[in-house]
Amino acid sequence: MFGWEVFIPLMIILLIAIARIQMPLWAWLSSTAFMLSAGFWYQILSYGYLVSLTTLWFTAFLIHITPLRKACLSIPALAHLQRMLPPISKTEEQALQAGSEGWEKELFQGNPHWKTLHQYPLATLDEHEQQFLDHEVNQLCGMLNDWEINQELNDLPPEVWDYLKQHGFFALNIPKEYGGKGFSSTAHSHVIVKIASRSVTAAVTVMVPNSLGPAELLLRYGTTEQKDHHLPRLASGQDIPCFALTAPTAGSDAASIPDTGIVCKDMFEGEEVLGLRLNWDKRYITLAPIATLLGLAFKAEDPDHLLGDTVHIGMSCALIPTDTTGVQIGHRHQPMGLAFLNGPTQGKDVFIPMDFVIGGQAQLGNGWMMLMECLATGRGISLPALSVASGKLCSRYGGAYARMREQFHLPIGRFEGVEEVLARIAGFTYIMESGRQLMLSSLAAGEHSAVSSAIIKCYLTEYMRDVVNDAMDIHGGRAISAGPSNYLSFAYQAIPVGITVEGANILTRSLIIFGQGSIRCHPYLQAEINAARNNRGHEAIKQFDSLLFSHIGYVFSNMVRAFVYSLSRGRLAPHDGTSTAHYARHLSMLSAIFAVCSDFTLLTLGGSFRRKEKLSGRFSDALGHLYLGSAVLKHYQTSPDLEEDKPAMQWAIKHCLHRIEHSLDEILRHFPSHWLGKVLRLILMPLGKRFRAPHDNLGRALAELLLCQSDFRERLSSGMYINQDPEDCTGKLEHALPHIILAQAIERRLYQAKKKIPQNLDYRAGLDLLLEQDKITQKELDQLIKARDLLASVIAVDAFNHGAKHEQS
Repeated sequence: MFGWEVFIPLMIILLIAIARIQMPLWAWLSSTAFMLSAGFWYQILSYGYLVSLTTLWFTAFLIHITPLRKACLSIPALAHLQRMLPPISKTEEQALQAGSEGWEKELFQGNPHWKTLHQYPLATLDEHEQQFLDHEVNQLCGMLNDWEINQELNDLPPEVWDYLKQHGFFALNIPKEYGGKGFSSTAHSHVIVKIASRSVTAAVTVMVPNSLGPAELLLRYGTTEQKDHHLPRLASGQDIPCFALTAPTAGSDAASIPDTGIVCKDMFEGEEVLGLRLNWDKRYITLAPIATLLGLAFKAEDPDHLLGDTVHIGMSCALIPTDTTGVQIGHRHQPMGLAFLNGPTQGKDVFIPMDFVIGGQAQLGNGWMMLMECLATGRGISLPALSVASGKLCSRYGGAYARMREQFHLPIGRFEGVEEVLARIAGFTYIMESGRQLMLSSLAAGEHSAVSSAIIKCYLTEYMRDVVNDAMDIHGGRAISAGPSNYLSFAYQAIPVGITVEGANILTRSLIIFGQGSIRCHPYLQAEINAARNNRGHEAIKQFDSLLFSHIGYVFSNMVRAFVYSLSRGRLAPHDGTSTAHYARHLSMLSAIFAVCSDFTLLTLGGSFRRKEKLSGRFSDALGHLYLGSAVLKHYQTSPDLEEDKPAMQWAIKHCLHRIEHSLDEILRHFPSHWLGKVLRLILMPLGKRFRAPHDNLGRALAELLLCQSDFRERLSSGMYINQDPEDCTGKLEHALPHIILAQAIERRLYQAKKKIPQNLDYRAGLDLLLEQDKITQKELDQLIKARDLLASVIAVDAFNHGAKHEQS
């Protein structure tokens, strides 16, 4: 007989089918109609349940009737959308259209296909790139003394500048046919990681010309003549480039720059030509004080209609030799006491021919699109590499210091408070490296996503802040005493630079990630907006109705998907088929919840959502950690030792899951419609919250991997510069660590055997006494003495003569 024992499994199968397969509306209407009829016929469903479910079914059925749907839903919705949409400028439209989408789109839509993630190619180096890292980059790092650079010279030494030019460090992305290195984005990132682990100043000096610089713009948009002229000069170091975008009144809102270029005719090299008269005032421009070639963003205007009917042409980009009449450079800022060259530039009535515009006259007005696409690439490479370098530095030397430094006869890394901090350093560094690798894989696959690059830049620099602050806490007074022996101080000073440049994090999080992601990653939203903005009449209604019908089916599928996955605690969600499948299921579940929340939020708020920055920031946190959590799972599968890396992977993914769920919980708690937020919580989180922060035991296991000379420690810090010179500030730690670990083992054996040094004797005399009593060997005594001397060198801080700046005593 057809009863509950049959009805319930069939309903579960139907819900799973809707969740896992985006069924057409007619298919699930037919299926649910059959189930409702059976439930009524065999008296399985009560009258109240039947009325409620039938009402929902009938509503869905009416939506399926096209004329009725158009009249009652599509036409009013279209009219409302057209009234609500704010005007959009050409610059804003270019920003929204710039770049492509990648894995973040799968996560945004609530149904990630894990096979797609694992099909991304591994970001690898070719033979020439590896040789450059092993030789030229290592040689450069050996030339760098960050204390001398930042405190004594306030610049890179002349021999370092010469080395950078001679060996093509400013031409990593310039093709070989123009004299450049022709390196991949992966090589670019690895170069910055290694240099930044030695000197932030040197890393910034190298990374700027290779990211948002004239070379990248020329390669993508320049004319043949411009490429042939400028690229060889940039590759050889004959020209030093900079790019000027930020103005005093236009920082994060770069589209509002006041700098202008008026189309006019004037004399140039003895003849009258068509060109632009430029006026600008820029600041925070890296390499501007010494640049010979200035890239400039400005707004082109044609008041005399020399080019056509359009007066306000829009954002444009030009390349201007800095010896051009009217160009002012030379002054410099001092960003957080770091010595990389950064300063203002002004231009007063600077006339340039139209040939100076990147791409020529045809590219006037397309500057914002150029910048957005180039910025997306650079933002996804350089600053994440800088962040990862700090993480590797803090992991390697924070762990080493915590193992060597003792208090109460115990390495400080064994104290639970320090252990907790070490686990964070290792876990966050693992997350950062995972995110960097996924970003590089997507670039290798030909993607140039503005959303994923914003995620990587924002959250990796935030984790850099956390990691460096934690490392400072571990080192205590050792870290706050500036001097040649301090290997953390300049990384600490650089934190606000990474947080602020190429899109300040506070606005990237609250405006860009979800704001741009909702347009680029949603399957229907952008098309619906375009239909409402660009069309009128019957054609607009027809197009919008088709999109809206698909959109409704998409929302319904995601709601069922989120409900089923949540009710099963993720067990019914799709996974990646690897050893981390259960974590992939959890991410799939949270992705579906995210998709539903985002749709209902946009439906509720409409165009006013752009002013709800707190809500947008929470969506960004959720999407960002969905992306980073996915990156962790992919990165883990590439490890040569899955077992040893498991604590790091588990800590990292549990942290991401906790952050995602917390962000979604906060979204529902602060939902624009209070009652709708409560209803959605019942549907999307029927069993409540379930993901907690990583357990203390897991953190202990992870911290232990940094406290010993483990293979994991080597993998986590791979790619950074490691100096073996025992006189170097970090070389001291490298040299001392194995000796001190050996000495600690000897001391532990003596302690357990109750063979202590008498309190009335100093350390050396006590060891001599133990030797006389045959409690230690001569070899052990020598090892203990050497370890004690090395430890004194490791924990020593710099001291200077009073009144004589930087003159060491």
